[in-house]
This record gives sequence, C-alpha cells and structure tokens, in this order.
Amino acid sequence: MIDVLIVDDDFRVAEINAKYVGKVPGFRVTARAHSAAQALATVERGAVDLVLLDHYLPDQTGLDLVHCMREQGHSTDVIMITAASDVTTVQQAMRLGALHYLVKPFTFAALQARLDSYAALRRTVDRVGGRGLTGQEQVDRIFGALRTSPAPSAPGLPSGHSEPTTDLICGVLHRACQPLSAHEVAARTGLSRSTAQRYLRHLEQVGRLRLSLKYGDTGRPEHRYAWVAP
Repeated sequence: MIDVLIVDDDFRVAEINAKYVGKVPGFRVTARAHSAAQALATVERGAVDLVLLDHYLPDQTGLDLVHCMREQGHSTDVIMITAASDVTTVQQAMRLGALHYLVKPFTFAALQARLDSYAALRRTVDRVGGRGLTGQEQVDRIFGALRTSPAPSAPGLPSGHSEPTTDLICGVLHRACQPLSAHEVAARTGLSRSTAQRYLRHLEQVGRLRLSLKYGDTGRPEHRYAWVAP
C-alpha cells in the first residue's frame, strides 16, 4: 500500500480528497494535516510515501514546506493539489520536484489518473532498479510512467462534467431536508460555487432536480434546487 498524507487547510476539502484517495486501489490515507507545521511533523515521523499538498496554508505556502522538507533530507514524493495556477508557482513546484500538479476544482478521474501514474512510476523504478538496468531505454520508462491523458467525460454528461462530481452533488441534495442554493451545495461538497452552479443547471435541465425561486426583500431571487425522486 502507498501511504498518503493529505495537506489542506480546509477540513471539508481534506475529507473529500481522503475519500477520493480511498477509492483508488493500492492507496490509503494515513494522516491529514491542516498547516505546514502539522505536515512537516507528520513527515518527520515517517511512514508517508506521498503528500497531496495544497499551496495556500495558514502558516506558510506549500512550496515553502517542500523546500523545508528537502533541506531536512526528506525525499517524500509530492503532488500539488491547489487553486494556485500561476506560472511562477507551477515552475517552482517543478523545480522542487513535485511529480504532478492538479488545479482545483478537479474531478475524481483526474486525481485517479495521477495516482495511477504515480503507482506506475514506483513499479517501474522498482523493476528497473531490481535488474540493475541502465541506459536511455530504462530512463525513458521511468519518465514515461508519469504521463497521463485527460479522462473523458462519462457517457451522457456534457463535456467538462464528471460522473463522481455529479454523484457527489446528487448525494448532497438527496440527503438535504430542504432545497439548497448553489452556495450551500458548494459549501457541502467542497466545490467552487461556479462549478456547483454548472452541475446544478445541467441536473435541473435533465429532470433530476427541481428548481424553485426564493424571493428576498431586495435584489434578484435566489435559485434553490431540490432532489426529484425517480
């Protein structure tokens, strides 16, 4: 088993990421951390193969944490999972040795593809190293193990929609005692409001949700969504 440390300052997001990791064969979450200090202490205790790391942490950035880990001699592998998508941060992550960089919000399929390629990398390194092989062909095998291809959308879903995210939103609404707004759905799922709104609009259009309007004293009415029993 590959032991994973989830590092995210948002407790809900950390829990969602942990559930995603738990669905991928060969991986298990052994710890969660919500600050760089907690994460470093966990790595120092050992028994962590892979860190899924957010960049925006309350005490220092994720990249500062990786730099500190490397200075202290910790070679634990890192995959960045963050909303930071600027070129400078991505370049710094590459230079510090991050094996993958996944931008939030993401789908389960996207995370699974990166975890699967990471597992393939470990198998390839073990296989090549065990044979004592060297040369360009073996180097190409190691670097090639990290390649991923975009996961296609599930059948029947619009481009850019994923089945796990659809199931996540449907589950929240199915369990809700009253209609929910896009903001409330986003808060309960850990998705961004715009992503939740996009999925809610599609689910309402195909008849899986019922749309109602809540009028306040001022401004535009609030769109609220309720589960429609099949």
